Amino acid sequence: MFEKLRNIFQVPELKRRILFTLALFVVYRLGEHVPTPGVNARALAGAFESQRGTLFGLYDLFVGGAFSRATVFALGIMPYISSSIILQVLGAVVPYFEKLRKEGEEGQKKLTQITRYGTVLISIIQSLGYSVFLVNMGQGKGLSVVPDANWLFYFSTIITQTTGTILVMWLGEKITEHGIGNGISLIIFVNILGGVPNRIFAAVDSFRAGSLSLFTALFLLALMVGVIAAVIVMTQATRRIPVQYAKRIVGRRMYGGANTHIPLRVNTAGVIPIIFASSFMILPTTLAQFVPPSNPLASISQWFTRTSFVYNILYGMIIIFFTYFYTAVVLNPNDLAESMRKNGGFIPGIRPGRKTAEYIDRVLSRITLPGAIFLALIAVLPDVMIAASGAQYLSFGGTSILIVVGVALDTLQQVESHLIMRHYEGLVRGRIRGRQRM
Repeated sequence: MFEKLRNIFQVPELKRRILFTLALFVVYRLGEHVPTPGVNARALAGAFESQRGTLFGLYDLFVGGAFSRATVFALGIMPYISSSIILQVLGAVVPYFEKLRKEGEEGQKKLTQITRYGTVLISIIQSLGYSVFLVNMGQGKGLSVVPDANWLFYFSTIITQTTGTILVMWLGEKITEHGIGNGISLIIFVNILGGVPNRIFAAVDSFRAGSLSLFTALFLLALMVGVIAAVIVMTQATRRIPVQYAKRIVGRRMYGGANTHIPLRVNTAGVIPIIFASSFMILPTTLAQFVPPSNPLASISQWFTRTSFVYNILYGMIIIFFTYFYTAVVLNPNDLAESMRKNGGFIPGIRPGRKTAEYIDRVLSRITLPGAIFLALIAVLPDVMIAASGAQYLSFGGTSILIVVGVALDTLQQVESHLIMRHYEGLVRGRIRGRQRM
């Protein structure tokens, strides 16, 4: 293994890319500790404890705790992800965006530019909401998170947070261009892993104090390994549809005649359905923070606590719905059938055109069901573990493990490609298949 790791630094280009990626990670982590002007950090830390189970707590997970510390990277890369998701959804319903998506490299450049503009707009809106959130935070508890809440604080917060988001977006794009792996995904990857040491230390302290038994610790370790293995299997699982291409003679050359396949992912939607469902389910609890206890919404929010049975059942059902919805958005069977028909391809035993689209749609609907159920089980696993143990550090699974495993597979696949191109042995035996990029 050490020999394989040494081979990584024997390839000059790969070495340069890895060191460049690590350097930008250092820049990003430093920015996560630069505070926003006008915020009392100690008061914010005490007031934010009540937000751990709300949408803000979920948001804080993806930005590595910068949201709860009110740093200049408090919004992180989430406005960029929101803008990208909105454009993907619009690409399925708005002809203009659908046309850009089919124009190849030029269309992709235009979509990237629109995504950046959308990121700035979303950052401005979210930073204004974040400044209001900071001002209102802790007022009922006698905590002054923002001592001087005037127009200058709102303006400076909008400028600071929007600039921080643009810088994070730039860092992610530079990692993708000059580093190794997908920069945006790696930033979220680093943020999630940043909270792992604290959970490990909390578990060790509980073990020393006697509240965590040796049997429970071994069981949790085995469960972690099993969950990671299951996520890897489901992330790489595909249903291959055989495709044949007819022979064509163009000039003096013969084209086609090849046998290939269409790899349909069991988990085509990735982690997006969990993010959508989490935002939807946590919304009542979040809104309840802004209404008095006598308001009916405050009583309804009690049914939406993470450890309740009703919450987890509805949560799983909504994840299944969004899995089918997002799969239909990113993968259109009609486009696949039309592309195959134009290139002389066909599925054996299936007529080209509408019949092919119906066959692909039928297969995709069947394989999406186990993927959707798996996502639902992984998503509710942390809540079930918290309800059973009462300890936050014992939760494992959910959105974080799906992102970590998926990004790790993508990055290892790129490292593997660089090594094999230079005639070095790969990191692992066999072939690593990363997530399908849409």
